[in-house]
Amino acid sequence: MAAVKPEEISHAPMDQLQGLEYCIDSNPSWGEAIALGFQHYILALGTAVMIPSFLVPLMGGSDDDKVRVVQTLLFVGGINTVLQTLFGTRLPTVIGGSWAFLVPIISIIHDPSLERITDPHQRFLSTMRAIQGALIVASSVQIILGYSQLWAICSRFFSPLGMVPVISLVGFGLFDRGFPVVGRCVEIGIPMFILFVAFSQYLKHFQTKQIPVLERFALVISVTVIWAYAHLLTASGAYKHHPELTQRNCRTDKANLISSAPWIKIPYPLQWGAPTFDAGHAFGMMAAVLVSLIESTGAYKAASRLASATPPPAHVLSRGIGWQGIGILLDGLFGTGTGSTVSVENIGLLGTTRVGSRRVIQIAAGFMIFFSILGKFGALFASIPFTIFAAVYCVMFGLVASVGLSFLQFTNMNSMRNLFITGVSIFLGLSIPEYFREYTAAALHGPSHTKAGWFNDFLNTIFLSSPTVGLLVAVFLDNTLEYKDSAVDRGMPWWAKFRAFKGDSRNEEFYTLPFNLNRFFPPS
Repeated sequence: MAAVKPEEISHAPMDQLQGLEYCIDSNPSWGEAIALGFQHYILALGTAVMIPSFLVPLMGGSDDDKVRVVQTLLFVGGINTVLQTLFGTRLPTVIGGSWAFLVPIISIIHDPSLERITDPHQRFLSTMRAIQGALIVASSVQIILGYSQLWAICSRFFSPLGMVPVISLVGFGLFDRGFPVVGRCVEIGIPMFILFVAFSQYLKHFQTKQIPVLERFALVISVTVIWAYAHLLTASGAYKHHPELTQRNCRTDKANLISSAPWIKIPYPLQWGAPTFDAGHAFGMMAAVLVSLIESTGAYKAASRLASATPPPAHVLSRGIGWQGIGILLDGLFGTGTGSTVSVENIGLLGTTRVGSRRVIQIAAGFMIFFSILGKFGALFASIPFTIFAAVYCVMFGLVASVGLSFLQFTNMNSMRNLFITGVSIFLGLSIPEYFREYTAAALHGPSHTKAGWFNDFLNTIFLSSPTVGLLVAVFLDNTLEYKDSAVDRGMPWWAKFRAFKGDSRNEEFYTLPFNLNRFFPPS
């Protein structure tokens, strides 16, 4: 028997992910790009509807208020996506609502001065204005860290080994948005999961006019089929005698969005009234802005990989964070009810479609803005049951997590030091937030429960985020544990050339600003 060659049992590390049909700056035909953009818009709807559906009733808002918040969140998300893809990191990332802001927002909702308001609509307006004020003030954290290049300086302490837990936990940390939600209506969720995997993976070689239709459009085809199936079950009365929770997760007519949506409505700044400002609310919100910054850092690294680009240099990453701060400022001015971050599920969709084109994401932003103005049409798509989205999340979040793990190829995983750092940081990144979640569910308040509400919000928000815990643990261990003698094991020789804008010639191709703006804003 012939000896096995080394190349047959190992694979050379690759700067750029191979196998994508279109990378960041190559574009499919206009017809295909528009269809793919619409698919990204459909996926972005999940979070855009879920967050207001959870928060607005707690604030005292009606179905009409919920629809307006959904429209505003999509409208501002579209604007932020255009800004980020043009002037920020320039990566193909959709900017959407963030779950990281829930702790400080719920704290504002339960503020005694707001709970005392008896009229529900007035309480909703007052709460929304308080959230707006907190977002406006807190947005300064990302704006300052981004545009001052302080975040670029902080990134000097990052290595491929330190980034593995952050990027992988961006996906793994959202496990509670996956199958636990699918389980609320398995007769819809499981067929959706099976159909999506079948189309995107097993039938991906089926082609029409040299386009792998089933792989490229697996999401929109499977959503259409399962949505029609869910509507058939609803119309036939299958859920007529089921509990309210089951009906809400399975029926297609329980969202009350279409009947409440106006035909045309353009969101505008200060539409809920003048924001109100409170120092305690703003400090708590700053923790969520920091969490959003860390989660987005991991998401940008993942997006660069799935767009077949090189990792964004420190200057580009910091520039993107600055624009994301502008996005949170817009959230506060328009009143979206939450802050914004990179949409993890849309990054996963880059991988399943094998299309990392920037143009496709900009078209998706156009759909977000267009359908947020045409309320009835947008509400029709937004009435898709959450269970359908959750089934897709099981694939998307897992794919993003695996992209994080792929950075291990640049490190030495035969090093006990690296095994220790990777294992401990990923485990604690899952375990600590789970402890905070279980404690909060049982005690109705977080483990941090002092008389200073802003301090409680700060700590509870930080430690409820898996990527944030992962970054704190991994970066600390990576920079204190035998770090002087382990540069090669950590992957630093490979990482070094991507830290500076001019460190690699490909950076200019992927990350140069449009309209010759680099003349006025040269890379630092």
